[in-house]
Amino acid sequence: MHLSPDQIVYWQMGFLKLNATIVFTWLVILLLVVMSVLVTRHLSTNLQRSRWQNLLEVVVITINKQIEEVGLSQPHKYLGFLGSLFLFIAVCALGTMIPGFEPPTGSLSTTAALALCVLVAVPLFGIQEQGLARYLSTYAKPTIIMLPFNIISEVSRTLALAVRLFGNMMSGAMILAILLTITPFLFPIVMTLLGLLTGIVQAYIFFILATVYIAAATRTQEFAARDIAQP
Repeated sequence: MHLSPDQIVYWQMGFLKLNATIVFTWLVILLLVVMSVLVTRHLSTNLQRSRWQNLLEVVVITINKQIEEVGLSQPHKYLGFLGSLFLFIAVCALGTMIPGFEPPTGSLSTTAALALCVLVAVPLFGIQEQGLARYLSTYAKPTIIMLPFNIISEVSRTLALAVRLFGNMMSGAMILAILLTITPFLFPIVMTLLGLLTGIVQAYIFFILATVYIAAATRTQEFAARDIAQP
């Protein structure tokens, strides 16, 4: 029994390794790219649309609505990044239903990479909305003494994102592996369904937290524009 897909090595030359985390990460990415190409190549604006286009529109509209409800007034600007995060984690969770599939989110390296994406995206979106000087000044509010604490907070919440996702995904896989060795098939099936539900919930939580962090980084500019618009 392995704790992480990192432990499954398919090829190695010196310090170079091709493990299950890398293989299944690229398989998930390839699947998302192929599906997006197939679904969007024959888009229609007529009343008669394919089932895949209807599914795509439901997913996009739902994600867009969630982003807007968090507090971002222009959700289309963040849809590509946040939607990709959610779909990647969700597909990894759905993949647990396939025998032999090792979800890359069960590796700390994958969850850390996803959290680093959020760490980089938050200041980029903040600078885009507020400008470099105004965004950097938020780290020194309400006083310059808070500068190191605000920086530590930025890094620690990113670490918490990675550890939370990794812990929840790995724990589900561990429980399922244990039950497979000591119980009949009924309990593993139930736990697989429970793990699938947990994975989708974790994808949603990760998506919402990333959206909240971006909203916090861009809210100053939006509040300023709102104050100017008020009489």
